[in-house]
Amino acid sequence: MTVFLWILQTLLALALFAAGGGKLAKPYAQTAEAMPWARSFSAGQVKAIAALEVLAGLGLVLPAATGIATVLTPLAATGAALIMLGAVVTHVRLKEWSQITPGAVLLVVAVVIAWGRFGPYAW
Repeated sequence: MTVFLWILQTLLALALFAAGGGKLAKPYAQTAEAMPWARSFSAGQVKAIAALEVLAGLGLVLPAATGIATVLTPLAATGAALIMLGAVVTHVRLKEWSQITPGAVLLVVAVVIAWGRFGPYAW
């Protein structure tokens, strides 16, 4: 199960790096054009969401890989779950039905990681 959780952590971290990094690298106007939900938020809010995604991705991998402050890994998974919950709620509110599934899948993955790393498969 530990190997399975490592695989999930790595995949979720990559997804968060891609999502957050893309939003951080692009100007707000380009992000809002590509992602209609972003128009519901200010430029600063979108950049903050992106930064939190990147930080959660780092928290999923670095503490566990280095063995330093390993409690940060399940905390990062919990934070990622909260971010994904916010994404799902936002897409439902805006009736962006095709965008709900990716966020919901990442939410479930984050919850599984948090459960495993806080619970029976903690460091």
